[in-house]
Amino acid sequence: MEKKYKVGYTTGVFDMFHIGHLNILRRAKEQCEKLIVGVTTDELCFIRKNKYPIIKQEDRKEIVKSVRFVDEVIDQYDMNKLDTVKKIGADVVFVGSDWKGTSAWIEYEKEFAQLGCSVVYLSHTDGISSTILREKIK
Repeated sequence: MEKKYKVGYTTGVFDMFHIGHLNILRRAKEQCEKLIVGVTTDELCFIRKNKYPIIKQEDRKEIVKSVRFVDEVIDQYDMNKLDTVKKIGADVVFVGSDWKGTSAWIEYEKEFAQLGCSVVYLSHTDGISSTILREKIK
């Protein structure tokens, strides 16, 4: 069966890897021949969320690399997804459906379209997130 896209790209912190992360990666890989995953650096996570991940970046990268749906893992140092899409030649970006309709992603859709890159919104796995896990641990 031929995949709809050649090179897919998605990003995440992937802290305390859980079934929601696995579901996103599986659904993305079902639609593309090669899936490249950007793992957010510890520093960028702190800048964006005002907290560091529980699991350090190199370990999170190793976990993501070990997932059979993932073909390549790269560092996500900043939020400039356009440059990364150009650099890796992605023709699709996968993102959680919770971002659909936000001003940032409406703008990304326009910018990516100029590069021939689509945006596919993947549904969120209800009842699980790293934030929920942090709360349960407390």
